Amino acid sequence: MANFVTLSRIILALIALGLLYIKTTNAYVAAFIITAVVIWFDGLDGFLARLLKEDSRIGALLDILGDRIVECSYWVVFACLGWVWVIVPLIVIVRGFITDGIRSLAFEKGYTAFGKTTMMESPLGRFLVASNFSRGSYAVAKAFAFVLMIVAYVPDIPQGWLPYQAVILKVALVCVWVSVIFCVLRGLPVVVEGMRFFMEKPEDDNK
Repeated sequence: MANFVTLSRIILALIALGLLYIKTTNAYVAAFIITAVVIWFDGLDGFLARLLKEDSRIGALLDILGDRIVECSYWVVFACLGWVWVIVPLIVIVRGFITDGIRSLAFEKGYTAFGKTTMMESPLGRFLVASNFSRGSYAVAKAFAFVLMIVAYVPDIPQGWLPYQAVILKVALVCVWVSVIFCVLRGLPVVVEGMRFFMEKPEDDNK
C-alpha cells in the first residue's frame, strides 16, 4: 500500500506539471489541488509503511526515488517556464546524483538513508539527514515553494488580485531558496560520511 501511494504520487505530480502548460485559471487551480495531494502523499506513504509494518529497505529506496522524481520534475518545469533560475534544478539534480550514488554503496552494505539502519554515524549527520525536524522542515519548505509558485502565476486573475499575487511570488521565491539551502545542507553529511565506503578495501574472494 505504501509503495502504491509513492507511485501514485509520481503520476499525480506529472499530471499537475502538465496542467501548468495549459494557460487557464481552471488548469492552474487543478494543478494546485493535485500538488497539494502530492504533498500529502509524501507523508502518507511513510505513515502507512509504519502503520502496516511494510517498512523495508526496498520501500525506503522507493520512497527516496519518488521524492527525487517529484522534486526534480517540479524544479525543472518551473525553470522551463521561467519561474526560477536554472541553477535551482541544477543544484538539486547534481546533489541528488551524488548522494544517491553514495547511498547505493551504503545500500549494498545493508544501510539505508533513514531509520534504524541509517548510514549516518555522527549525531550532526543523523540530525541533518535523518531527524524528523530536518526532514520535516525541508518538506515544508518545498511544499510551500511548489504551491505558492503555482498560485503566483495563475493566469487571467482580476486586476485587483495582482498586488497579492506579487507578494505571494516573493514569499514563494524565499521558500525556493530555503529549499535549496536545505537540499545542500542535508547532502553534505552524506558526502562526508559516505567517503568511508570508497576508502574500504575490496574483499579478497580468494580468501
